[in-house]
Amino acid sequence: MITFTPLSGAAGTIRSTPLAYLLQVDDVRILLDCGSPDWCPEPSPEDVDVDAAPAAPSWEKYCDALKECASSVDLVLLSHGDLSHTGLYPYAHAHWGLTAPAYTTLPVQAMARIAATEDVESIRDEQPVEGTLEASALSSGVDGSASPPANGTSPSPPSDSPPVSYAGKHKYVATIQQVHDAFDSVNVLRYSQPCHLQGKCQGLTIIPFNAGHTLGGTIWKIRSPSAGTILYAVDMNHMRERHLDGTVLIRQASAGGGVFESLARPDLLITDAERANVTTARRKDRDSALLDCVTATLSSRNSLLLPCDSSTRVLELLVLLDQHWNYSRLKYPICLLSRTGREMLTFVRSMMEWLGGTISKEDVGEDGAGHGRDRRRRDEDNDDEALGAFALRFRHLEFFPSPQLLMQTYSSKEPKLILAVPATLSHGPSRSLFSQFAEIPDNVVLLTGRSEPGTLGRLLFDKWNNSQREEAKWDRGRIGSNIMMDGELRLEMHSKVPLQGAELEEFLAKERALREKEAVQQAALARSQRMLEADEGQSDSDSDSDNDSDDSEENEVERTLGDDLMDTTDEVKRAREGPNASSRSGTKRKRGDGGGGDGADWALGNDPDDGVTRISFDIYLKGHVAKTTSFFKSAEGQTQRFRMFPYVEKKRKVDEYGETVDVGMWLRKGRVLEEDAEDEEAKEARRRKEEEEAKKAPREPPSKFVTSIAEVQLACRLFFVDLEGLNDGRAVKTIVPQVNPRKMILIHAPQAATESLIESCANIRAMTKEIYAPAQGETVQIGQQTNSFSISLSDELLASIKMSRFEDNEVGYVTGRISNLATATIPVLQPVSLGSLQPQTHNPLPVEARILGSRARQPLPQSTMIGELKLTALKTRLAQVGVQAELVGEGVLICGAAAKKGASADALQESVAVRKTARGRVELEGSISDVYYKVRKEIYALHALVAA
Repeated sequence: MITFTPLSGAAGTIRSTPLAYLLQVDDVRILLDCGSPDWCPEPSPEDVDVDAAPAAPSWEKYCDALKECASSVDLVLLSHGDLSHTGLYPYAHAHWGLTAPAYTTLPVQAMARIAATEDVESIRDEQPVEGTLEASALSSGVDGSASPPANGTSPSPPSDSPPVSYAGKHKYVATIQQVHDAFDSVNVLRYSQPCHLQGKCQGLTIIPFNAGHTLGGTIWKIRSPSAGTILYAVDMNHMRERHLDGTVLIRQASAGGGVFESLARPDLLITDAERANVTTARRKDRDSALLDCVTATLSSRNSLLLPCDSSTRVLELLVLLDQHWNYSRLKYPICLLSRTGREMLTFVRSMMEWLGGTISKEDVGEDGAGHGRDRRRRDEDNDDEALGAFALRFRHLEFFPSPQLLMQTYSSKEPKLILAVPATLSHGPSRSLFSQFAEIPDNVVLLTGRSEPGTLGRLLFDKWNNSQREEAKWDRGRIGSNIMMDGELRLEMHSKVPLQGAELEEFLAKERALREKEAVQQAALARSQRMLEADEGQSDSDSDSDNDSDDSEENEVERTLGDDLMDTTDEVKRAREGPNASSRSGTKRKRGDGGGGDGADWALGNDPDDGVTRISFDIYLKGHVAKTTSFFKSAEGQTQRFRMFPYVEKKRKVDEYGETVDVGMWLRKGRVLEEDAEDEEAKEARRRKEEEEAKKAPREPPSKFVTSIAEVQLACRLFFVDLEGLNDGRAVKTIVPQVNPRKMILIHAPQAATESLIESCANIRAMTKEIYAPAQGETVQIGQQTNSFSISLSDELLASIKMSRFEDNEVGYVTGRISNLATATIPVLQPVSLGSLQPQTHNPLPVEARILGSRARQPLPQSTMIGELKLTALKTRLAQVGVQAELVGEGVLICGAAAKKGASADALQESVAVRKTARGRVELEGSISDVYYKVRKEIYALHALVAA
């Protein structure tokens, strides 16, 4: 049985992103994509109203559902490398227990890592994430309920501190280390590489295929022995682009067209219908409109701002602009405003085998001539491994990690083309630059995508689309015109500024107090651990006094631990030697406390009632000596009695290999021995090296987050060109019927597009009528629950099976008896004789009368033929063996001499007719001849024959 639940990106909703779906095949739970929403949407009217209760963020329902099911997921499949498909995976992997095996292609893994890194750095550099205010207050040692400063700012916490929840909008943003750890754990596959899963997913096979749209974009084919073939195909593009080939789902016209055979007729197709009612303009017209706008703006000494993503679709823009710059010999700079831009291009140049379109390993463009090969230019970081085609060298491209550095290099009056991330303009460099860029007249903001609903990018797109004529809107297959923006736009700007004056002094004082407190705690913990190890060594020595090796080990531990063990050994010796030793040990302890050399001593204090044990006892007993009356009087009067408790019993942990070893103790002992073995020069060199590394590492100054409202006077122009690289409605409505699935689930689409695709499929008679469009959180069940069992075949039985090959499988017929052997963990199927297989009935049927002397009737074994005969394939095979065949009528193939034109009546004796009368039924009619046996042999060869 198949169960499908959209966690986010369902059909029939306005918010079709991010994408995350839970697919359950029998008992295996598969998470299809794990995208993240835009964490910084524009304030809604409910948020602006001070009196109204704060509305829950749009992503809360999705995140709660993913958090609930993350730990039970058995498999994760990622299809594209952008944030809408993979953005939330690092956080869920680190915090919600999403540690199931994850699979994707190598480019998707790298692009997703780059996109997540850019998003995480940009958000954490501007605003607190998930209770940063409380986290910083707690880490500074102040009360978490203390009110923030009047301007609503707070010092930034350490980057690796765990997020703390707070009342308000939760932003589930991972740290940089969590991003790298999550994507390092992802398994990578090549296109068309089958992967047979193990463990709980045993029996499932996953195969990735090219989906287009993004580098490494994947269509997932999931094969299950019980549920059949499942195809997960979202965000596809059948058109060939400048840096990518189209999807393999539909072959190009030059290759004969049609659907790729391995992906045809799946049992279930899960696909998106986001653009089912959209008609896209021709790519030639779109490219021409974009380049004309760029050239006209730069020629008029103005600048352009192109918001873009950080990893996937920006590649198509860069290749298009670079080719135009080379062809038109433009000298204006192309500025990429991204922290990870250089890293992204370095990786892409090493993945040339994944690229397509006009990009290849050969040189292209003006520099593609033979004399240009000697002038290959390396990266500015001198990375020799990053060499690729000249089409990816981008000679006119410059990288800037921040808007401040861009403004220092080029003034606002110089004409330039700026590519800034993110494409949604919700945070980061693109938002910061837009607030200044939009106030300059005749500058152009050029949008290449619609962005997520609720973001500034979508608001600008809606403003442009609403200003167009009805026939020139973006989904009518026409190219619109740019518009002049006017009016005022209020933007909420977030930034992080260094602390100064009294704020800085207060923060440093709290930080210093926190460090001292942490040092005391660490010293106390280390001391407790060392005392525990010493106690264990002492108890071992007492329990086995005859063992000299234990004594020597105890002495070695005492020498290693040094002075920190003195308190413990004094207590033990005083308990052994009696009351006369108590005064000496007490004097020694007081002298040590007065010296103030050990930070843990003055922290613990001298009061024996401070609640802290001096030795690692199971039960803390207040005081060490008890003065109690005894039943037996002594001559000297009342004497002191020592308590027999505490007694430390060493609890040994034992596994299948014996007693476990405390690795930490041996590592610490090894470090101490290594430090003792070093001479003074080596210690001094190591200390200097550590100091130099500490100086090289840039330490971020104490800072605070500031939120301000910017009043932007809009004076620039706004233009939109669709370069999202996705199938439009005509392509979707053509490809889906050709795939011809048995069942289909529609996702990732607004209501109008969903209804449009369902209506289009309903008009096709051969198309399935089982089409589902579940809402967010709604569960769809397909098929029935099946149970699968494992059984082992004995060697004798396996040797007797005759296997027949059918497609990618081998099929055989087997009969046996199930036995539970003591030496086997699963049941074993063993061969049996035919006599023992006869059914034993208490009321046998009456024996049929037979003629005297005749033999008894014996049932013949039945054979099964698996496969579907195609007459065209049979005709091709017959031609290879020299038998001529022709199709006459529907479902009839004439083979032999009668297939020739002008054949005589005698030729019918050497002819055979093959008819398909019903599904699974083939009739072979003709005279007994060589042709008959040849045709029958070829028919058998096209099937898998399973003999009983």
